[in-house]
Amino acid sequence: MSDTNGTPALSDAVQQLQERGVDLDRLAEAYAGMDEAAVAKSYGALARAGRPSRPYEPPPSDGDFFDIDGLITEEQRQKMAELRRFMETEVEPVINDHWLRDSTPREVLIPGFRKLDLLTPIYGEDLTSREPNGSVMEGLLTMEIARVDVSTATFFGVHSGLAMQSLLVCGSEEQKAEWLPAMRNWDKIGAFGLTEPNVGSAISRGVQTTARREGDEWVLNGQKKWIGNATFADLVVIWARDEADDQVKGFIVRAQENPGYSVEKIRGKVALRAVENGLITLTDCRVPESDRLQNANSFRDVAEVLKLTRAGVAWQAVGCAMGAYERSQRYATTRGQFGKPIASYQLIQDKLVHMLGNVTALQTMCLRLSQLQDEGRMTDAQASLAKVYTAARCRDVVALARDLHGGNGILLENHVARYFCDTEAIYSYEGTNEINSLIVGREVTGLGAFV
Repeated sequence: MSDTNGTPALSDAVQQLQERGVDLDRLAEAYAGMDEAAVAKSYGALARAGRPSRPYEPPPSDGDFFDIDGLITEEQRQKMAELRRFMETEVEPVINDHWLRDSTPREVLIPGFRKLDLLTPIYGEDLTSREPNGSVMEGLLTMEIARVDVSTATFFGVHSGLAMQSLLVCGSEEQKAEWLPAMRNWDKIGAFGLTEPNVGSAISRGVQTTARREGDEWVLNGQKKWIGNATFADLVVIWARDEADDQVKGFIVRAQENPGYSVEKIRGKVALRAVENGLITLTDCRVPESDRLQNANSFRDVAEVLKLTRAGVAWQAVGCAMGAYERSQRYATTRGQFGKPIASYQLIQDKLVHMLGNVTALQTMCLRLSQLQDEGRMTDAQASLAKVYTAARCRDVVALARDLHGGNGILLENHVARYFCDTEAIYSYEGTNEINSLIVGREVTGLGAFV
């Protein structure tokens, strides 16, 4: 029996209230003292009480609120989906253990990335230049990796970005032919040695590692610090200052077979612990002239490599923020307090909305940046602005994620603590946010303010 609006009749609601043990005499006394408006309101509540309750079903967790997927190709979407499955099923279950042990899960990543063939869509079959949409593809893949783990995205970026890009931009045809096919297939792993123990932001003017030519060999001396993949890489691109002309040049050091190369794993980090950063010591490290990067003649060539890879770090921030938001949304809709999901409280919803707004802004900025890169129109300042903005907003997102999880937010099992820590590295590497801000500031004012 229903009323004219199709809702359960009042008698049905009363019957259900009796079955619940409600004292109807007391209810009638309360009605006697009500005015007409109050009675009507109460009737509506009783009618609703007669409806069968529906169990709460949380909406899916989706950090792509503006349908960025709709702006990319089917091939790109398919590759991202394959990578997402791999990251969630193979990497996520082991990454916290490796993070605690300061180790890169190479036994999982290398065969997995090889099987997925991640680098052909970026560099193509001939390895002469990036594919027409290679930068967008690289950014999307980086985002998917960082969505689960930023350390893994760094391992990916050092090898496929910094090391491979150094060879692509500065290497001879012979060097490209020797190394790039093996690197694309993950048979040889690369690293990039620029930063030094005493020189970080000022490296453009202060490379202290030296290179001295002796006949057909170069002798390298000095140290490099914070070098990702350095403990296990097959080749490390070392940047050193030529004693003869004071110019910075690049060298391929065959790390596994050169007695002048030694590396110590840096321990005690609170960020990117699953990246094996090394302190490299070069002691009369001899490199043949054939392993000098033939098209690297000054620091301007180093800067060109860094410009092309800076966008990748911005995409890391996008993925990290996206992962933190999605985990927070799932947690908020399943974690109960005071008898209902915490997502039903206004303060929690406000946090989620701020996180999602930041994630969406970062996605759209980086997609446009990579499109400009593929068109050959990306500038240093544009790359730096993306790095500045994404790193800062990612910091906001992971802080909100850790806060939303309460005490559980400091547990690795919920993953947001790892995002929270790893974001600090994103904020500082590939140019600190301060240095990148000065690059943009110089562009928009015409005035340099570095010193």
